[in-house]
Amino acid sequence: MEPDNLVLQPRDVQFDWSTLPMHWVPDEPVATHVMNVLHLLLPEGERWFVRTFQQAVPLISDDTLREDVLGFIGQEAMHAEAHSEVLDHLLANGLDPRPFTRQMEHVFQRILGPQAGLTEEQAREQLIERVAIVAAVEHFTAYLGDWMLNADALDRAGIHPVMLDLLRWHAAEEVEHRSVAYDLMCHLDRRYVRRARTMLLVAPVLFWLWVRGARFMVRADRATRVRLTWREFTRAARRGLLPKLSEIFRAFLRYFHPAYHPKQEGSTAQAIAYLASSPAAREAH
Repeated sequence: MEPDNLVLQPRDVQFDWSTLPMHWVPDEPVATHVMNVLHLLLPEGERWFVRTFQQAVPLISDDTLREDVLGFIGQEAMHAEAHSEVLDHLLANGLDPRPFTRQMEHVFQRILGPQAGLTEEQAREQLIERVAIVAAVEHFTAYLGDWMLNADALDRAGIHPVMLDLLRWHAAEEVEHRSVAYDLMCHLDRRYVRRARTMLLVAPVLFWLWVRGARFMVRADRATRVRLTWREFTRAARRGLLPKLSEIFRAFLRYFHPAYHPKQEGSTAQAIAYLASSPAAREAH
């Protein structure tokens, strides 16, 4: 049974990266670096989420939704900082992520940021479009969050415990707040065409960025000579260390169902249960 009246709250988590090895999935540099793309994309992306939703707050006329949006903002801001600390650790250990992250800063601050010279109506329309983009991305983060909470193969593989806690703490909060962006989009514009259009835009761009980021990480890693190939990716996915592309594609299709709602992805009860046991989340209280 899903809990009622959930209040979203940021958790001031701290992680100690001093013992994190370069390949924190043991003997699996490809799986490690495919998941490392999270650290490349999320800090700047989630700061963009925060700025977008802060600008949308004055447009919200529903008190409950406003509280959910404020809770979402707090959680996303904390996610950005936690993943940024991993990048600092990688840099200190000889892998420089800055050539890629500078490009992400340009994308989120310049290309997807507010545009100058717009009328009030045009600025509102552009803001709603940005909210719809966040809703599409959050559909994938909810799917990935649910996958991460149930990926028992990561435990069997001996993934570094602090990284596993970061990934599952983040996954649990993504499942916990999975409905907020979609509900905000519908509050501002319920048209199906906007939902479908933004997903058709987001999915291929997100896929391209992920592949590009993984290739960057593998090339920048001086500790391995492995190449990122589809064979290596599918081998790791078959072992349960990465999501299968077929499952990601089915998640993509679910967003287009007329009766879709994010609550169909994952379990709030499972997310809350993990947050109650997460070492970092428990220390935050």
